[in-house]
Amino acid sequence: MTSPAFDLDTLLGDGAPIARSRTSGEGPAGSLPIDADTLRDSPSGHLFGMTQNAGMGWRASEVARDPYLIVSTQGGLRAENGQPVALGLHTGHWEIDRMVRAAAETFAAHEGLPFSVMCSDPCDGRTQGTTGMFDSLPYRNDAAVVMRRLIRSLPTRRGVLGVATCDKGLPATMLALAGCADLPGVIVPGGVTLPARGAEDTAVVQTIGARFSHGLIDLEHAAAMGCRACGSPGGGCQFLGTAATSQVIAEALGIALPHSALAPSGEPVWLDIARRSALALVQLAQQGTPLSAILTRQAVENAVMVHAAFGGSTNLLLHVPAIAHAAGVERPTVDDWIRANRATPRLVDALPNGPRHHPTVQVFMAGGVPETMLHLRAMGLLHLDVLTVTGRTLGENLDWWERSDARRIARERLRELDGVDPAHVIMGPDAARAAGMSSALVFPRGNIAPDGSVIKATAIDPSVVDDDGVYRHTGPARVFASERDAIRAIKSRGKDAVRAGDIVVLAGCGPAGTGMEETYQLTSALKHLPWGKHVAVITDARFSGVSTGACIGHIGPEALAGGPLGRLRDGDVVRIEIDRVRLEGRLDFIGEDPDAPLDSAAAAAVLAARETHPAIAAHPRLPADTRLWAALQDASGGTWGGCVYDVDAILDTLRAGREALRMAHRPVGPAMPDTSRRGGRTA
Repeated sequence: MTSPAFDLDTLLGDGAPIARSRTSGEGPAGSLPIDADTLRDSPSGHLFGMTQNAGMGWRASEVARDPYLIVSTQGGLRAENGQPVALGLHTGHWEIDRMVRAAAETFAAHEGLPFSVMCSDPCDGRTQGTTGMFDSLPYRNDAAVVMRRLIRSLPTRRGVLGVATCDKGLPATMLALAGCADLPGVIVPGGVTLPARGAEDTAVVQTIGARFSHGLIDLEHAAAMGCRACGSPGGGCQFLGTAATSQVIAEALGIALPHSALAPSGEPVWLDIARRSALALVQLAQQGTPLSAILTRQAVENAVMVHAAFGGSTNLLLHVPAIAHAAGVERPTVDDWIRANRATPRLVDALPNGPRHHPTVQVFMAGGVPETMLHLRAMGLLHLDVLTVTGRTLGENLDWWERSDARRIARERLRELDGVDPAHVIMGPDAARAAGMSSALVFPRGNIAPDGSVIKATAIDPSVVDDDGVYRHTGPARVFASERDAIRAIKSRGKDAVRAGDIVVLAGCGPAGTGMEETYQLTSALKHLPWGKHVAVITDARFSGVSTGACIGHIGPEALAGGPLGRLRDGDVVRIEIDRVRLEGRLDFIGEDPDAPLDSAAAAAVLAARETHPAIAAHPRLPADTRLWAALQDASGGTWGGCVYDVDAILDTLRAGREALRMAHRPVGPAMPDTSRRGGRTA
């Protein structure tokens, strides 16, 4: 594209618009609804706020109504007819302005004063395989801070409505509202993209590069499928990835209305959810019910159980503890996740887990979260007395759902439109086990992962699992210090190619290396290559919620913190065992000779004597913002603590560091003031 050459008159203007511009205007008509007591007793900010409300054009007589703040992740700019004026970063935030409008109109119709602010969000799919991914997970904490600051910047707000859809924007919004738990709050999930008829879904389409490289598709097919994947302009991806799982978790926590997760974006039911969510917030405000009455330890336990029943994204192991922490509630531990996954098999058949691979809109039509909770209730696995944003308990909500017209109509509609039996999408435990659906998560340990790791065991290809339900793979390590090098080797047909039987080791990609990047392009490429199911991936990075295969992530300690993962070398023999029945697993280095394996302790000693692989280092383009995030979350409990900012822990670490410097007789700055609030919530 040739760069245009603009003269200075074009760039700087010829003055004609100035000749049409005014220097004064008429103020709004009417008067503020105030009295003498208001003038004497109110902060000047409250009075000026009403001036601003009138200045923006609201009716002067109504500017003192109860304010309700809508915080959304809206991105892009749409014309009145929906056509793009400026694109957003993804479909998930593209049309949620319609939900914001519907909610705002509902507040106004019920004598409220709606306000709307936005903090848009990135797209993990758009940044796959790029340095843009280095900002993905850190964005969540930063956005939650910005949203909370915006919420507090409307001091008179009666409640907050959060409208968000996708991988980081929705968790950030939940963190923001949880951190303002003294207020009433409701989450409005932004829904899902419709599948496109005759096209690949948004998971498969992300593999066109790898499939083309191996001659599995031609250029014409890749170009056509890459264009046609989205059946609607808005919504999160069509699979049960991090975006969809986050919507499920919002509902499972009780902070979103029943049957609001996974709604088809742009459809009538989707807009209706926004309207009803606004009504729920008005009711909570009138009842004086804050989010702290809803976001309890029992609500978190329900969410962990629902996650297990859905077989949700492993990224929620980062987000659910962070939401709990923001709410001042005890964070779930690995033992809590293990307990939930042992209590129930996966009950939901959705992309990418199978066996039938229903898109998420079909999960919604089959009954979504409340339908799944009916099965969990029958199994005795839920706290039914927890309060929800309906103002009723979970048990009352489920009683209503079971006999509701909404349930009947949704399930009939699924049969009518798609010919799908709802019982094949969401099922009870006996039917799930008969369909081959096992429990979802396993947390392997071993001399490569002494602090733990995680794998979605239900997503391992069943054909490589032994008859006893155990996945066993022993093979040579192929060590990579960057995702770019790893995907190049997976796409390669040369001597450097990854081959069946290899174990891809991606090290140095945890928080300190790349901001704990998501590495979906590796697992998606392997899934759609004929031999890919015979390759395992182990990493200190994380995976997309749609990742499948024998991929083990979140390995701790991370390589750049001295973890054993960073001491592996090409050709080292690695043994993986994942028991999908007992939900146990091991990940071990067993030496350099496959014919003379070492026991775990002896092999650990060999690793301990090695230096970290010379190629492993923080990425040279890791942003300073992300380096700061990595340090702060590390001081706050790290990956297994949810990558949160624990202000008291951070301050303690800084004080200890200053004291260490002082004892070393090095010059330091002035002593830090004690601003900790022991026992209270932290950021």
